Amino acid sequence: MMEHFSQDEILRYSRHLIMPEIGLEGQTKLKAASVLIVGAGGLGSPVALYLAAAGIGHIGLVDDDVVDVSNLQRQVLHDSLDEGQPKVISGKERLLALNPNISVDPICDSFTEKSAEAIAAGYDIIVDCSDNFATRYLINDLCVLTGKPDVYGAIYRFEGQVSVFDARFGPCYRCVFPEPPPPEHSPSCSDTGVIGVLPGVIGSLQAAEVIKLVLNIGSPLHGRFLIYDALETSFHTLSIPKQASCRICGSDPDLITLSEACRTCADESFSLAPADMISSMELEKQLQSKDPPLLVDVRNRVEQQVSSIRQAVCVPLDQVDEYFKDKDREQSIVVFCRNGRRSARALLQLRSMGFVNLKNLAGGINGWVQQVDPDQLRY
Repeated sequence: MMEHFSQDEILRYSRHLIMPEIGLEGQTKLKAASVLIVGAGGLGSPVALYLAAAGIGHIGLVDDDVVDVSNLQRQVLHDSLDEGQPKVISGKERLLALNPNISVDPICDSFTEKSAEAIAAGYDIIVDCSDNFATRYLINDLCVLTGKPDVYGAIYRFEGQVSVFDARFGPCYRCVFPEPPPPEHSPSCSDTGVIGVLPGVIGSLQAAEVIKLVLNIGSPLHGRFLIYDALETSFHTLSIPKQASCRICGSDPDLITLSEACRTCADESFSLAPADMISSMELEKQLQSKDPPLLVDVRNRVEQQVSSIRQAVCVPLDQVDEYFKDKDREQSIVVFCRNGRRSARALLQLRSMGFVNLKNLAGGINGWVQQVDPDQLRY
């Protein structure tokens, strides 16, 4: 086995080599392992960095996004000079700078039903560092159908979750969450925020689970769901049983192909019709007219410290039902948030309550600042 390692590698991994649980044999397993990381953002950053540093020989990075300055508060795989560059290219450069003895596949593509099987074919373990439900279900279902472990992580504001889903040894993701929530009830980090250090904690735990799986040591999180609360500095572990009724890994599954499984997952992304949108320039004209619409800011109040529109009334998204329950269903209403996603939810919510004259501000207040009021700040 020694001939598989250069002098540089022996020195690099020396703290592993003196551990009985790893040693030269274990380091050889790490070098031979291939791991696919779906998402090169907040969670993918620490996972990729620690797996590269540990000597995982073959790492795949899947992401179709580019580096934005708003990523850098938490996505430590990238830096300011990478702004505008594909995340997988930036990530590959960083990982090879950290450890030139590994290989990295930068896959600048969406991980979808059409591409997932081909992308994942050459990897032993898939690490779920995604940020949406559709991809989480896709990763789970692919792993169940191909017999691979799914090292799961998720983050929300100050809370994170970690588990290892592997239908051969325990429950899968669908055993815990049989169906995805509707799109309007699935907020993202861009909607709710996330403390920058949280992905580092959860991603590091995911990396540890990958290493344990490769080395076949310790007790991976099969059948256990680890929850971390950063505000309380607490960890809780829940036991999660395998469900005989699970539609993909149960005793009588009816989802036996990836395409069938994907049809059961509502796409988290949703959009309004062009007729539901209003531009910043058009809104400015309407606000100056004799009969302006009711302008509703559905952001939380702390966001208004950054930017605001003077004529707007603040009704945070979770208060929309209560605020509008007795309002005139015929009145003209324009809703907005930071970038248009939460306000799209608000519009659908109001429509379900019987309101008919509704518009969503395209691009949110960031678009307004850029096009109408550049003295304010975008965020």
